[in-house]
Amino acid sequence: MSLTITPATPVFCARVSGAHINKPLDDAAFTAIRAAFDEHLVLIFSDQPMTDEQQIGFSERFGPLEGTAKSGVNPGAGTPFARQSNLDISSGAVIPADDRRMFYQKANMLWHADSSFKAIPSLCSVLTARVVPPQGGATEFASARAAYASLSAKEKAEIEDLVVEYDLAYSRGLVGFTFTPEELARMAPVRHRLVRTNKANGLKSVMIGAHAKCVVGWPEDASRTLLDDLLARATRPENTYRHEWREGDVIVWDNQAAVHRATEYDTTRHQRLMQRTTISSGAATAL
Repeated sequence: MSLTITPATPVFCARVSGAHINKPLDDAAFTAIRAAFDEHLVLIFSDQPMTDEQQIGFSERFGPLEGTAKSGVNPGAGTPFARQSNLDISSGAVIPADDRRMFYQKANMLWHADSSFKAIPSLCSVLTARVVPPQGGATEFASARAAYASLSAKEKAEIEDLVVEYDLAYSRGLVGFTFTPEELARMAPVRHRLVRTNKANGLKSVMIGAHAKCVVGWPEDASRTLLDDLLARATRPENTYRHEWREGDVIVWDNQAAVHRATEYDTTRHQRLMQRTTISSGAATAL
């Protein structure tokens, strides 16, 4: 197997060819993929249609999978998958646009890092394109490693030991979504270090995005200013990549060094089914 890694932008993100990730990978092939992931943060694989079992098998090479909590708003609840879809999991029918499940997904159009609101943050996500609308529904990615790199030495020192509170109820509230008291009882804000270090190469990034509610111990206005500035640095045009999906595409991205967001499509006229597995980092952040 001859693996080819082709950068998609000068800053981050790469296309990978020469590996059949929907089949068992030997250790050498996966080692090369993992090294590319650590370097480029976002990896794109084309023409790799996957079944659920194949996606789980590939995802588990990166580490243990997160489960999805039982919920009335996540169409994939109770499975290893988070479904980014307008299709009902039971009937296959299109979910009405005014359904609470679709309202919940609106927050996916905010820049975010998957599972940063969990006590054990995620390492990465794997998203497979099963059904793609003829137009719209792209996903955009941005480098939080580039955001950190853009800081001065003084600014890096100032944020090195900061702790941030991450909160799913806060981020969903930004689009007007509210959880029921029963749902809120099963979730609580968590705290993680803002600055993350990739153990493989020592490169640093910031874990930011919509789930990042505040800097612990800081006044609200100063906290918001810093987090908004870091996100603005990450999402500068030169630090972003937009992916127009085709069926069979697979993308893996680093949730501690990149953020992403969904974009609109006509949910009433077109069908879309994306299956996401999320891989746990395996350990809580040392505060």
